[in-house]
Amino acid sequence: MRILKYLFLLLLLSFVALSIFVATQKGDFTVERSQIINSPKSTVFNFVNDYRNWEDFSSWVVEDPEMQITYPKKTIGPGASFSWEGKEGTGDMLTVFVKENDSISQKMNYDGTSSSVFWSFKDTIGGTKVTWKTTGKMSFTMKVYTAFNGGMNKIIGRMYEKSLVNLDKTLDFEINTYAVKVNGLVKKLGTFYLRQTFTSEISKVTKNAQIVFPKMITFCEQNNIELNGKPFIIYHTYDSVSGLTKLSFCVPIKNQILTSSGSDILTGKLEPFDAIKTTLTGDYSHTKKALDKAKAYINTNRIAIDLTFSHLENFTISRTEIKNPSKWVTEIYYPIKPKVIPVKTFTPAVIKIEEVIKTPAPVINKEEEQSEF
Repeated sequence: MRILKYLFLLLLLSFVALSIFVATQKGDFTVERSQIINSPKSTVFNFVNDYRNWEDFSSWVVEDPEMQITYPKKTIGPGASFSWEGKEGTGDMLTVFVKENDSISQKMNYDGTSSSVFWSFKDTIGGTKVTWKTTGKMSFTMKVYTAFNGGMNKIIGRMYEKSLVNLDKTLDFEINTYAVKVNGLVKKLGTFYLRQTFTSEISKVTKNAQIVFPKMITFCEQNNIELNGKPFIIYHTYDSVSGLTKLSFCVPIKNQILTSSGSDILTGKLEPFDAIKTTLTGDYSHTKKALDKAKAYINTNRIAIDLTFSHLENFTISRTEIKNPSKWVTEIYYPIKPKVIPVKTFTPAVIKIEEVIKTPAPVINKEEEQSEF
């Protein structure tokens, strides 16, 4: 009995000693890892900046297929967020600050431990150098966990290393796998649509589309407006030299409506038109290649362009239907002038009117006339 008391006391003292040891350990931590990603900087930045892509490369998500992830409406840019609940714990992430194609600042909570997360993206030989850094203060529970698992640098560092490798593999395949096909002459059907018109940098069109289209679709849902197909963009002007474009983000609708005065969402009607159609299968970063191929086809075949607007992009299969960029389908239409078919006209044959030559009537001798009777 006395031995049991000594053992119990020993265990209690060990627990107290361990608790004191853990509690007195430094709670502050900094973990940083870097990786060269074989993709352009803007592509890597845009992929990381959208939380909906994180389940494709984050090691703690990839390794826990039963993890439950919750996405709000905003998953891109400042104010974007997402949360998760898995076998290893629960957490959430919030984007605080974004510098386009340069850096992202975030706040993360994981099982009671809060940390600041920072991403940087730098051009380098072979692609983009991505640095992922986190700093914070551990909770008591996290201190206990890390004490038995090699420390915070080992635990978080291993997660970051695996995630960055996954990011490189995902982008290398998903972003760089694409195909462009010129379909040729087609008749593009017309439709009524809602639109928002802007002047934008060409390089930011994809980012702006990810913000504008969800708002317009939500507007339609809230007002019971029936959609009539997939979203599209009308490029009124497209200046590749200045890098600027005037464009309308459009959502096709079944019936014509009137929006309230002062609304930033306006209505329009797309009339049917003849066009040269080109299909891009893959990420939007290859849009320029598709445009160049379409223009080369037009020039080679000496097709007359209709200058009513530059071109139209229709998002047939997009990120809303499937996550994989390699499977997205974008249809590009360049309006052309319809061929003028000559109308055959009937020209009657020329009738020559010849002069009638009058001949004198024969003179009949009366005596001869009588002799005939």
